[in-house]
Amino acid sequence: MLIDTHCHLTDPAYDPDRDAVLARAEAAGVERIVVIGESRASAAGALALAAADSRLAATAGLHPHEASAWDPAYAEWLAEALRHPAVVAAGEMGLDYHYDHSPRPAQQAAFDQQLSIAEAAGRPAVIHARDADDDVAAVLRSHPGVTAVLHSFSSGLGLLRAGVGLGHYVSFSGMVTFRNWALNDAIRETPLDRILVETDGPYLAPVPHRGQRNEPAYVRRVAEQIALVLGLEVGAVIAATGANAARVFGAGLTRADDQ
Repeated sequence: MLIDTHCHLTDPAYDPDRDAVLARAEAAGVERIVVIGESRASAAGALALAAADSRLAATAGLHPHEASAWDPAYAEWLAEALRHPAVVAAGEMGLDYHYDHSPRPAQQAAFDQQLSIAEAAGRPAVIHARDADDDVAAVLRSHPGVTAVLHSFSSGLGLLRAGVGLGHYVSFSGMVTFRNWALNDAIRETPLDRILVETDGPYLAPVPHRGQRNEPAYVRRVAEQIALVLGLEVGAVIAATGANAARVFGAGLTRADDQ
């Protein structure tokens, strides 16, 4: 299956034509979309979309930009949200030292506690890492029982090697098509059974759509570029990344298979 493993489909950018976006994704062969809930509000929206369309699955978590909002009530909410069968992962969570919208200690505490909740729920975690490679790797090492997805990977090879060594997955976005992309070695160093593809829509639209709103139909361009870098047929990359997504996200992602 061709699967967009990370799309902010609740974003207002999709409000005018969300149904048409989903129709174009289906026409492009995208069979599943993981809708990211990086806050309580977006997670509620993601769950509502997933309830209405079995091709969609949701996540729930707190983005590092909003980590200052983390408190016991947030932790209780997340633990409850992860019990929902359509919620396939915790996150988007992690560390962002580029913008520092929340203080770093608050980011670290929210990240650490969300990983603990994900582990208790038996859910994988979707990780945002920006300019924080060493600290992200350290926190992941402290939670060996959690399977992580290093989302929209653009970090250094040190974090990639740490993540792969811990058995985690690496998700690539439309950035792999950009002229200034300089991390083909990251693609080559990631085992094929650990690669995922995503759009991160509405952001990071791949070439030739760069500068436009991104959408799930464009995830095929990511698969095509990875195939080019690896010297593989596109179908082989789609098959591998689809199997990987089904493995990491589990039954909640494939619940429509028998319909």
